[in-house]
Amino acid sequence: MSNTVRRAEERDIPAIMELLKQVNKVHYDGRPDLFKLATKYTAEELSAILANDRTPVFVCTDGEDHVLGHGFCVMQRPENTNLLCDILTLYIDDICVDENARGQHVGKLIYEHILAYARQCGCYNVTLNVWSCNPGAMKFYESLGLVPYKIGMETIL
Repeated sequence: MSNTVRRAEERDIPAIMELLKQVNKVHYDGRPDLFKLATKYTAEELSAILANDRTPVFVCTDGEDHVLGHGFCVMQRPENTNLLCDILTLYIDDICVDENARGQHVGKLIYEHILAYARQCGCYNVTLNVWSCNPGAMKFYESLGLVPYKIGMETIL
């Protein structure tokens, strides 16, 4: 059987929590001045996210339904603004592929599924942020055809 992408379910929470630890470690290693070693969400918070249609989460699973990666998304629409156009955006909050499944096109499958979902929902675009301390992710997203649309900058005081 081949890998498939589906909407995440409650039974996936333990595997997703493990992936969140891997994502955090990459960010912590790159910017320990900003990131703590922790997970972004608790299991309870993750349960609420999974139940909310405005925050769809997708998982890629193998033929035995083991989670190989996830994609967290958030539906966004500008509110109370005279400046921005009224468009629906699907923001990718996080894509993570298990370190043991990297190089198997899991991330690409998740991203393609997210694009199809966004089109189905009538989104104008799909956006994401990537930390500059994660050049592997930047290269991956560029290989999928994503291009920068805004850049965050800082000065550490």
